[in-house]
Amino acid sequence: MTSLNMNGSYDLTEQKIEETITKKSAGNYALGYMNDKTFIVLYVGRSDSDLKERLLSWVGKDSKYKQFKYSYAETIKEAFLKECNNFHDFGEVEKLDNEIHPDRPDNTNWNCPRCKIFD
Repeated sequence: MTSLNMNGSYDLTEQKIEETITKKSAGNYALGYMNDKTFIVLYVGRSDSDLKERLLSWVGKDSKYKQFKYSYAETIKEAFLKECNNFHDFGEVEKLDNEIHPDRPDNTNWNCPRCKIFD
């Protein structure tokens, strides 16, 4: 079974994000909802600098996103690679709400570990 390797799930509210994300860091997140005891992934993303700020920007935007999961990243590259892997693992644009493949960070030439989109 495919795993996000993230903490959570937590309610996608300002209060829960403030309580849960305790440091300013790059990181990854998934948005979705709980179906019984299973987290249904609808969207995957990352922040290259401030995971909390990025998650807060989602609060109230789309009512189908009820919960979030997250993980901190040691580096921007780590966050990028994990976002790519999660994007491919959970169905790409066919199954996720993500409209495009994750973009690489500015001023980098890193490649997706799973496809040749940047070749």
